[in-house]
Amino acid sequence: MSRFRMRHGLALVLGLLASAGAMGQADYYDLAPRQVAANTYVLLGAQENFSFENHGAISNTGFIVTDDGVVVIDTGPSRLYGEAMRAAIADVTDQPVVQVYITHAHPDHFLGSNAFEDVPIAALPQTTEAIREIGTDLASNLYNLVGSAMRGTTAVVPTAKADTEHRVAFGAHELELIAARGHTAGDLMVFDHSTGVLFAGDIAFHGRAPTTPNADIAAWHETLAATQQRDFKTLVPGHGPVVEGGEALAQTADYLTWLVQGFEQAAARGASAAEVMFMPLPDRWAALAVEPGEYRRSVSHLYPAIERAALEGDDTP
Repeated sequence: MSRFRMRHGLALVLGLLASAGAMGQADYYDLAPRQVAANTYVLLGAQENFSFENHGAISNTGFIVTDDGVVVIDTGPSRLYGEAMRAAIADVTDQPVVQVYITHAHPDHFLGSNAFEDVPIAALPQTTEAIREIGTDLASNLYNLVGSAMRGTTAVVPTAKADTEHRVAFGAHELELIAARGHTAGDLMVFDHSTGVLFAGDIAFHGRAPTTPNADIAAWHETLAATQQRDFKTLVPGHGPVVEGGEALAQTADYLTWLVQGFEQAAARGASAAEVMFMPLPDRWAALAVEPGEYRRSVSHLYPAIERAALEGDDTP
């Protein structure tokens, strides 16, 4: 190769890198806060799987504006998302961000924390430990799925334990931090008693198939049933549209029941995982976002243990 061609190729690569480096959060995320109650805003994620097109912004994040400052619930999938979130908050209020709560240790919910390292970041102990142990791997995997929108993103370990024993006041907003589990080993929900808004995290999905890689289905059902008894008005699910009342909780519970019962029936008749993987879905569940992909992921997450239990319970020689 001639020196000219080598210099030309190097210049092209450097130019592309410089172009990518010049791209900022505005080139990836156009966040539009939606007000759902007094001083309460949600940034809705795409009802999709991770992709280069959505840059990983598939979960709902939110914030509450108070006289004591802004409280943020979840920080999104990347540093650039976190920066875009802070810019969106600044368009709504001059109040500074004073507190961040992370609902659980899935990458689309916490990897934007790079943009919030100047304020306290609180989570449940199980979430903090999971981020400490596998946060870097989750960030690397998400880079493979969504590309350069992840530039500059590292896994920030929460700096504080969410106080689930006392209500926490920020201005006129009285927040109850609820420790739960089921979707993961540690699922934090934030209930604002002043407005009736419940940020449920991924305990609730709405119009989208639930994800189950770290799920304890029995514990999840217990959490869903207990949450239905709470006196909330508006529910912000981890994924899907905001809803008045408990519709998202009921839909999530119904889906999980159908999923496990279907797997148990398949295991009882000796169906292989490959057979179960490609079974047709009922219309009401096929209509959910990200199906049938999420169903097939759940086969790989849940079916082996259910199949093993069925085999161990079979006394036939």
